[in-house]
Amino acid sequence: PAGSALPPYIALIKPVTAERLGNSWHEGCPVGPDQLRLINLSFLGFDGAVHRGELVVNADRATEVARTFADLYFNRFPIERMETVEKYNSDDDASMAANNTSAFNCRAITGGTAWSNHSYGRAIDINTVQNPYISGSGTVYPPNGAPYVDRTQTVPGMIHAGDKTEQAFTTRGWTWGGSWDTPIDYQHFEKP
Repeated sequence: PAGSALPPYIALIKPVTAERLGNSWHEGCPVGPDQLRLINLSFLGFDGAVHRGELVVNADRATEVARTFADLYFNRFPIERMETVEKYNSDDDASMAANNTSAFNCRAITGGTAWSNHSYGRAIDINTVQNPYISGSGTVYPPNGAPYVDRTQTVPGMIHAGDKTEQAFTTRGWTWGGSWDTPIDYQHFEKP
């Protein structure tokens, strides 16, 4: 219930191996496994229960990410799921369609060839269905996020300009893709 106390927030930060990263990392990626960390952390689910999730981020962002997600937790911002992308065969479309919150994935930027900030572990996508990516041509990713393009809605897990979730990141120097003109990436936060 909304008024009840939450259990303590726990975030454990550990080194990660190439084996653990699975196919989300490969030779030629711009960072090696030694530059990444696995965070196992508490989050509040859409069901109102406390869950454990995992994010892989750059080692130089790990403590800050853990603290940012503590803010989300204590602000009772719900997250549907938080799994590392190799659970989706490192397929960004599959991860987004599952409404998965994730960070590291060695891949090109959407619609381009340059490395995405996800390839450096310096970008995070949150509740990808409620916070879709809208391309310059108006295509919505994931397609099941189309009902949430209308940002006048207030639904659990949705991020809005100036809300506590956006501020938890931007006050720490992260940029929110929801403030971009084109593409618009409501799910995306990055700090290169």
